[in-house]
Amino acid sequence: MIRKRLITVTWLTALALLLTPAISSPQAGPVGAPGFVEITPEVTQAVGRGLAYLAQAQAEDGSFGADRYGRHVGITALVSLAFMADGHMPDRGPHGELLNQSLSFVLSSSSDAGLLAADTSHGPMYGHGFATLFLGEVYGMTGNRQVRSALRRAVQLIVASQNHEGGWRYQPIPADADISVTICQIMALRSARNAGLSVPKATIERAVEYVRRCQNPDDGGFRYMTGAGGSAFPRSAAGLASLYYAGIYEGDEIDSALAYLEQFQPGAGRAQQGGHYYYGQYYAVQAMFLAGDEHWRSWYPAIRAELLARQQADGSWQGNHGSTYSTAMALLVLQMPNRLLPIFER
Repeated sequence: MIRKRLITVTWLTALALLLTPAISSPQAGPVGAPGFVEITPEVTQAVGRGLAYLAQAQAEDGSFGADRYGRHVGITALVSLAFMADGHMPDRGPHGELLNQSLSFVLSSSSDAGLLAADTSHGPMYGHGFATLFLGEVYGMTGNRQVRSALRRAVQLIVASQNHEGGWRYQPIPADADISVTICQIMALRSARNAGLSVPKATIERAVEYVRRCQNPDDGGFRYMTGAGGSAFPRSAAGLASLYYAGIYEGDEIDSALAYLEQFQPGAGRAQQGGHYYYGQYYAVQAMFLAGDEHWRSWYPAIRAELLARQQADGSWQGNHGSTYSTAMALLVLQMPNRLLPIFER
């Protein structure tokens, strides 16, 4: 059964609109650049409509994803992060109760072994990675002890299931690996480490080395696995973002990855097609935010315009993986300039 809610207009997004020209940040992005307004009135309105759409889609148990995947911890986590990117927190803000319910669902989905999964899930490590990221962000901002316990077990499972190449794949066992699942785990581990949990340095180093081995030297993009394979926009966006998050900000590998990615800037080059549009844009906007300067000033207005044009009359965004997932990802992209989620900082 789906819970219906009266929706309040997004609040910290409106505040960000008023403050954007005056904010300065040492983290990344050309904050305060003359003539560059990030959060426009159109974005504020779109975010409010998008959050309203998501709020009415929450199930009674606090989960999200029923439109495509059933009770899914990963989609629940991404939706929750979309609300947190607007300044809402469990017990705080107009959508505090919604986040209480989604957090309770994710915590209830934690097994003794640490796996975060609900219902039948193909490739549970995707959902586990996003759910661990969510718990890391919540714990880092609240200090909730129950969250810390589940987060600690989730991190231990990630560490234990890293394969010999340094990566991860669909199942929580140290077998094969691919770049997409690996990057989900890198982000989860980074959030946990930022929140104060112990993460083995060797685990991170091996994971970053795996990502580096997936980069194609001929075009700077990233292939799916370390063996032969072509580059593609979604995984290349994720690969570049993960290098930035690992503290690699300069070098030939960064320059070539940026050059590859910028071919796909919305409205200015090769169209990014296929079923992973929102996944690719989610990581691409992070990469360009961390690249800063002209990369951010060029990319964000372009993806902002494209996403505003794609929003449906009911406030949602549509995609191959369901409207809940697509809407959450679109909102995370649009709200990058809010700079409220610690994971998105250098």
